[in-house]
Formats: sequence, structure tokens, C-alpha cells
Amino acid sequence: MSDKITPQQLVSQQLSQLTQLEAILITEKDILQLQNPDALIQITATKNDLLMAIQSVDNAIGQSFEFKQEKLAGKFDNELTDIQNILEHCKVLNQTNGLIIHQSQLSVERMKTSLLESHNKSSMTYDSKGKTSAGLSSLGIKA
Repeated sequence: MSDKITPQQLVSQQLSQLTQLEAILITEKDILQLQNPDALIQITATKNDLLMAIQSVDNAIGQSFEFKQEKLAGKFDNELTDIQNILEHCKVLNQTNGLIIHQSQLSVERMKTSLLESHNKSSMTYDSKGKTSAGLSSLGIKA
């Protein structure tokens, strides 16, 4: 009995992996919206492992002469259409997640700027000539 993986098994495995990726991207979106950093670290590691596995199967498919022959014969038309559809959906989900991350970064930057402005206003003092200075640290005094 041969241990060689058939083109049908490779295509089925890739379809299964892409379905898993789709589910992970949906979960990742929920985690991003909940702003849960621990869960985000876990899901990112899982996603990276899955992406590596997908790349490995994709390489095996690309190197399979039998797959190329069977594809030309139209054997995998339905599966390849399903794969293409899932890939398109994964792309949309990934772009959505990227937008959420970008918006979160902007919010953090706005909050950081606001906190720094607030800190600078509250630590502002005046010297003997009536000019503003940024608190005790500008005088060389350490608390």
C-alpha cells in the first residue's frame, strides 16, 4: 500500500484548511472587537500555524504532476471554485480585521496625545519672569 497522497486528498485537505482559516478570521474579528490581547495572541499563533500548513499543501499541489493532469481533465472544477470563493471571503475578512486594527491604533494614538497634553497642562509652571516652564523637572529638581 502506498503512502503517497492523491491529488484528491490534497485538494480536500486544502479546502478543509481554508474553511478553518475562514473560521479563525471570524473569531479574530470578534476578539479584536472585544479587545482581548491574550486571546489575540493565541488566535494569531493558531492562524500562523494554519497558514504554514496551507502553504505546505499548496506547494505539494503545485508540484504534483498528477494534479495538473486531473485539473486539465476538469476533475477538480467544483472544489477549485469552492476554494476560490473561500479565499475571496478570507481576503475580505482579513481586510476587515486590518481595518479594525488600524482604527484601534488610531484610538490609542489619540488617547496617548490627549494624556500627554493633559499631563503637560497640569505640570506647567511659571518662572520668576512669568514665562511658562514644564514643571519641576525643568528646574532640575527631582521628587
